[in-house]
Amino acid sequence: MKFAPMKEILKLAEEQKVAYGAFVTVSYETALAAIEAGSELNCPVIFITGTDCCDLMGGFEGTVETVKRAAANAQVPIALHLDHCRTYEECVQAIHAGYSSVMIDGSSLPFEENIALTKKVVDYAHTLGITVEGELGKLVGEEGNLVVKGPEGAQTDPQEAKEFVERTGVDCLAVSIGTQHGHYIAAPQLNIERLKAIQEVVEVPLVLHGGSGTPIDQVQESIRHGIRKINVATDVLTAVADSFEELKKQPGFKYNTAMFVNSKNAAKELIKGKMKDFRFEK
Repeated sequence: MKFAPMKEILKLAEEQKVAYGAFVTVSYETALAAIEAGSELNCPVIFITGTDCCDLMGGFEGTVETVKRAAANAQVPIALHLDHCRTYEECVQAIHAGYSSVMIDGSSLPFEENIALTKKVVDYAHTLGITVEGELGKLVGEEGNLVVKGPEGAQTDPQEAKEFVERTGVDCLAVSIGTQHGHYIAAPQLNIERLKAIQEVVEVPLVLHGGSGTPIDQVQESIRHGIRKINVATDVLTAVADSFEELKKQPGFKYNTAMFVNSKNAAKELIKGKMKDFRFEK
């Protein structure tokens, strides 16, 4: 099978004025959870994997093979996306391994350096029909070695976003409007007015990172103003981890393969709920 270009899925989201979830996968079980959820709801599936996730599945090639096995009988479009990649070289490696989309994250770089790096990836990826996501602004929290504090100062500037998209040619743009990576200590307050200003001047689909734990009313308001892809990682991993703890509390618990079936089902139900929420379904 060949993975779908992510930009085609985002185009469908734009036409329907909804968002599609992009769900982390770290194993065959977590991949199968999203495939089953999407198949049952007739919803496209976007997988996100950082290089740390790939390390658990045998690198880029192993990750591609793992997701392909899980998606062997899928009846919905499936995109495989490399998330928060910092280097041109790793983006190229993922593309050659079979990824249909890559994110080059130069958000920690000065503006001009971010543009140069992102355009370099775009110029290469587009010759092969691969979707490219860029990022402008920094999410509060930790992503690899990058630690960001001070939410307002880290948020995306609308005019810079317009220039960035025009000069790089990215297919979609991750923006910072008040979410963060990982678990929230306090409830977030998304900067919808800033998102509106970005949407007015940027003509590509917008992406919201840090979708775990964000109040659904705020998430849906962001969808109304141009967010077409929402990354969900921590919530998926939490569902898996919690499933083990809950199972261990049951009378007669034994360490066996039922643990992994249970964790797959827990992730699946979490993902189904997100898919419905992002499409405004009951």
